Amino acid sequence: MFTQFKNIDTAFRHIKRFSLFLIVACVLLSGFSIYKSTELVSEMQSKVYILANGKAIEAFSTTRKDNLPVELRDHIKTFHNYFFSLDPDDKVINRNIANALYLADESAKKMSDNLKEQGYYNNIISANISQEIEVDSISLDIDQYPFYFRCYATQRLIRSSSVMQKMLITQGYVRNVSRSDNNPHGFLIQRWETLKNIDKPSRP
Repeated sequence: MFTQFKNIDTAFRHIKRFSLFLIVACVLLSGFSIYKSTELVSEMQSKVYILANGKAIEAFSTTRKDNLPVELRDHIKTFHNYFFSLDPDDKVINRNIANALYLADESAKKMSDNLKEQGYYNNIISANISQEIEVDSISLDIDQYPFYFRCYATQRLIRSSSVMQKMLITQGYVRNVSRSDNNPHGFLIQRWETLKNIDKPSRP
């Protein structure tokens, strides 16, 4: 009779041990399944499919930090293109300057007002000059905030009889603002100033 009880007790301990092992295994398996499911959902949410010409093209979303230098350079380049791309038409000038002022603070407005007071825009119109700009390079310091930049560009003044080229160097800082239709990158240039704007030597 005691042997029977002993066997029952041993069997109960084995069953208890097996049950505990089974419970731990189930918990680990459930945790692993939840982790992998969350990872899969996160991966799927980072994928975007764009329909172009009847074909689905896969794209991947990234954080703003990953694209920060690219977005900053494009914002700075866009601002300079608007501010310095002028034609002998007051509507074109006003439209481009207005677009540029959405991307910068009062430092750009002050420079625009100074040019207007000096008769620069009137001279563009009266002399039938087209002004173009080509941004050569933009150096950034994203280790500080607001982000410092220096822009190197070539400015062209196109007349019917000649083309004058000027070297343009500007600098400023960029801070974050809300995105909008007028400011799709969500940046604002501040403390913007021209460091150098001189004639380039003509080629022989």
